[in-house]
Amino acid sequence: MHIPRLIVGLGNPGREYERTRHNAGYWWVDAIASARGGRWAKESKFSGWVARVGEGGRDFWLLKPATYMNESGRSVGAFLRFHRIEPAEMLVVHDELDLPPGTVKLKSGGGTGGHNGLRDIDEVLGTRDFLRLRIGIGHPGHKDAVADFVLHEARRDEQKAIDEAFDRSLELLARMAGGRMQDAVTWLHTPPRKEVEIPVEGAKAKSGIPGKSDPAIPASDSVIPASDSVIPASDSVFPAKAGIQTKKDPK
Repeated sequence: MHIPRLIVGLGNPGREYERTRHNAGYWWVDAIASARGGRWAKESKFSGWVARVGEGGRDFWLLKPATYMNESGRSVGAFLRFHRIEPAEMLVVHDELDLPPGTVKLKSGGGTGGHNGLRDIDEVLGTRDFLRLRIGIGHPGHKDAVADFVLHEARRDEQKAIDEAFDRSLELLARMAGGRMQDAVTWLHTPPRKEVEIPVEGAKAKSGIPGKSDPAIPASDSVIPASDSVIPASDSVFPAKAGIQTKKDPK
């Protein structure tokens, strides 16, 4: 399991999608950039917003595709080819229907689970050999309800559970930067100790999880324009998808 050089947050551009469940990947990279002083810049040659942050003596690229979800691979593929980053050196952060709210899991490879962003990245790169940070949003109960479900905000109780696990997961970057990836996975997948009230000389003291923080998530529309340079095909470290055009779809 490689330490990622690129972290991709999946989501849909536009204010109407900012707080929808499907934009959980955007939330995560926005929070990382905000906490570490990263500044987003619109890079047209990558069809997305790019930032760079440092942690533990390492640099990490952050990318938010500005395409709709089903064309995420175009942005990701262009960035990887230009910077000569292998797919195995990438972490993709996304919403996960198969995990309940309040659960965040890290995995390497595997299927796409019907996620259109992951599916398009797989088609463009020709591999599923990359890390995924899966932010649980729960499932509506029937596959026909999924499209509407992911494009709406979570209920208040669901969002509370999502936020608690989400805030804790932000510590993952520092743990990955330390180079011990398996230890980082073990930490993430180990439930935190719950608060326990301990009587202390007639008073009560609490130990366990500190209070929930509320990191600001900056709006993704304040960006710095960049040049429209084209990436030469010779820079490719893997075959790019050719001749395939898809309709933009936020689902």
